[in-house]
Amino acid sequence: MSKYDVAIIGSGPGGYVAAIRCAQLGMKTAIIEKYNVLGGTCLNVGCIPSKALLDSSHHYEDAMKHFEEHGIEIPGEIKLNFKKMIERKTSVVDQTTKGIAFLMDKNKIDVFTGMGAFKDATHIEITNGKKTETIEAKNTIIATGSKPSTLPFIKLDKDRIITSTEALSLKEIPKHLVVIGGGVIGLELGQVYHRLGSEVSVVEYMDRIIPTMDSAQSKELLKVMKKQGVKFYLSHKVSAVSKKGKEVSVTATDKNDKEITFKGDYCLVSVGRKPYTDGLKAENAGVKITERGMIDVNDHLQTNIKNIYAIGDVVRGAMLAHKASEEGVLVAEIIAGQKPHIDYNLIPGVVYTWPEVASVGKTEEQLKEAKVEYKIGQFPMRALGRSRASGDTDGFVKILSDKKTDEVLGVHMVGARVADLIAEAVVAMEYRASAEDIARMSHAHPTYAEAVKEAALAATDDRALHI
Repeated sequence: MSKYDVAIIGSGPGGYVAAIRCAQLGMKTAIIEKYNVLGGTCLNVGCIPSKALLDSSHHYEDAMKHFEEHGIEIPGEIKLNFKKMIERKTSVVDQTTKGIAFLMDKNKIDVFTGMGAFKDATHIEITNGKKTETIEAKNTIIATGSKPSTLPFIKLDKDRIITSTEALSLKEIPKHLVVIGGGVIGLELGQVYHRLGSEVSVVEYMDRIIPTMDSAQSKELLKVMKKQGVKFYLSHKVSAVSKKGKEVSVTATDKNDKEITFKGDYCLVSVGRKPYTDGLKAENAGVKITERGMIDVNDHLQTNIKNIYAIGDVVRGAMLAHKASEEGVLVAEIIAGQKPHIDYNLIPGVVYTWPEVASVGKTEEQLKEAKVEYKIGQFPMRALGRSRASGDTDGFVKILSDKKTDEVLGVHMVGARVADLIAEAVVAMEYRASAEDIARMSHAHPTYAEAVKEAALAATDDRALHI
């Protein structure tokens, strides 16, 4: 029987990063993955393939709608090869997952393919078809991730009534895609197919899209995506979803109890994700799992069994790939006897629509609820020379700072490349910078980053220079 210092169940961004860090710290490490490829949801049917399609569809939309204004004239008809676009996405995924396999080999991490299940607190059975083997591990990290949620009355056929997984590999472009859920996944994939020619209707239970982010971001993205042609039905409660042939019907009621039926050829159910612990047999190790499938952990991400840890989507907090990676590193270093930390308030969230949306820290609604006195500095992207040069003038940067100390409490952005720009805010807040600190730093001209400086100036005695 093979013996390990650490075994990790699941090879997503939490699991594979934890494995690498454990190996770097000198531990004999094994990683167990039930699929034949590494990378988990993020690399195979999540972050990476969706960004590949977002970029490809963005190029297509630019060619169709915006090249001419830049003086780029394409003779003849612009044609879309959807099959090739999907093949490119698959190629990007393939390159990325092979990169993870290389990193496992480079760090001398043993990879086991099969379903990992606890035999007891220190032994894990790995089943692959008819073959079963057992390994022994002093410590185990559960990193089994999540899967798409649905509603109790919806029967997912994975053909016309689909989740994000199927939406990434469709054989045709929907004529009318009905999206249930106005969160990150629904908006990103909705925008992909709208760019490619689909009519897209987003049906959202709440009174705004991306409801966990700052309300100013919700309003701005709603305004922009409506302008792009996506249809939104907010405060609508879905009550039934059915399919007849190639037609899907979605029935919902609005806030006045008026019933409306949406008819399309595809329905994307994007109502969130839920922890995936099926087949883990955690009870054999004594690990407690809640009714919702989540694993309870302490501040060290340790379960009720001291040598078993859990990270990523199976534990509390936002279901984000980078959050899982940070937790993987933290657990590896704790097992090695170090004293790492994570500030969950400073883990950024991003929506990869165009314009992009990015946030870190407290929203204005959270500060109001906590009765914290704050200042607002906001600067529109349209006032930047760089935004006008690129034609990406939608959006803003909003900085919330403490009214007394000027410490930055939250930064919320909508605009071109804000997914990258948010890192500046994370760094500033990690070092407890004030709005004035950011305002006094030089930002290259012309850049989108100048909006951060201007918003900081606006939060510092309303000193913005370009509005």
